[in-house]
Amino acid sequence: MRIFISTGEISGDLQGAMLIDALQRQARAKNIPLEITALGGSRMAAAGANLLADTTKISSIGLLEAVPFILPTLEVQKRAKKYLQANPPDILILIDYPGPNLVIGKYVRANLPNVKIIYYIAPQDWAVPMLGHAKHLEKIVDRILAIFPAEADYFQSQGIDVKWVGHPLLDRIKTAPNRQQARELLGIKSKQLIITLLPASRRQELKYLLPVILTAAREIQNKLPDVHFLIPVVLTDYEQKIATAVQQYNLSATLLKNQTLSAIAAADLAITKSGTVNLEIALLNIPQVVLYRIHPFTAWLARSLLKFKIPLMSPTNLLVNQKIVPELQQEEATSTAVVTETLNLLLNEKNQRKLQQDYQQMRSLLGEEGVCDRAASQILTLVKL
Repeated sequence: MRIFISTGEISGDLQGAMLIDALQRQARAKNIPLEITALGGSRMAAAGANLLADTTKISSIGLLEAVPFILPTLEVQKRAKKYLQANPPDILILIDYPGPNLVIGKYVRANLPNVKIIYYIAPQDWAVPMLGHAKHLEKIVDRILAIFPAEADYFQSQGIDVKWVGHPLLDRIKTAPNRQQARELLGIKSKQLIITLLPASRRQELKYLLPVILTAAREIQNKLPDVHFLIPVVLTDYEQKIATAVQQYNLSATLLKNQTLSAIAAADLAITKSGTVNLEIALLNIPQVVLYRIHPFTAWLARSLLKFKIPLMSPTNLLVNQKIVPELQQEEATSTAVVTETLNLLLNEKNQRKLQQDYQQMRSLLGEEGVCDRAASQILTLVKL
């Protein structure tokens, strides 16, 4: 069976790698030879995919932010279309990354009509219907593998074949260390106050979020001199810039390579960008303060001309449709606000207890473990070889 997987960004690479592991595990059990080619990143390559292009560094959110990545993205799409035409797969799996993935999905549907198309971690129309992706998905995909119940209900109402499999982070978190294990692994004393900083998985976040987060960290350090910061780094391209900034802000901090779950599990609180990592933090029961910022012109354009409003951005809040963790968007995302929200959580046991209750409610909406195997089973049974 020939499978082509298309995704982008660090989170997509992670989800893709987990899915590849499950596909290979189930294919071996069923004696089905697999050939997997992908647009993704190093995790997917390590899991066994033949990587056609690395897409983890050419993604962004926003209009101006996307400009530097237009030509690289077009080049990757051109290469992918040429490959797909010459090597038609049995199944195309699209993971997140809606803009580029819809282009590839439309191409395959128009030019390779016999290829089955599955969307796994579909665009977030279920939360923001005005995104308008559903009308395209209806014409492209054979099936959506939904990770949220509300997502499944929404796309089903749009006439699309949907199977709810649950959220794959449940499978990832079950292998994560607990607080004691993480601290022993990282050499941290049990009573040490630890705040983990997760400022960036995209280049634009280095520009718009890193200075705010590090300024807030310095103010927190002035108020709580015993605090130590952990900063996990996944993309090595960002390591030197972050390390230099940490020195400039004179922070008591340690950068960790590829140890995100340990850095979160060891923490008393996390200050983080908005994204999939918010769910990881919640599943590990760590209090968090979430920031989201884009170019001011992009924000103005979205609000004023497009009338585009996103009341909630963090997946943790979106899932329960209420602000269970502090979420600071655009102008609200100041260092002063970050410090205030951090101390409100860190030093207030009542707020922490309420957050833990809300986390349990959120957790109940994510399904059960075994998500990747359920997704792999849906994929492998879609095509009759």
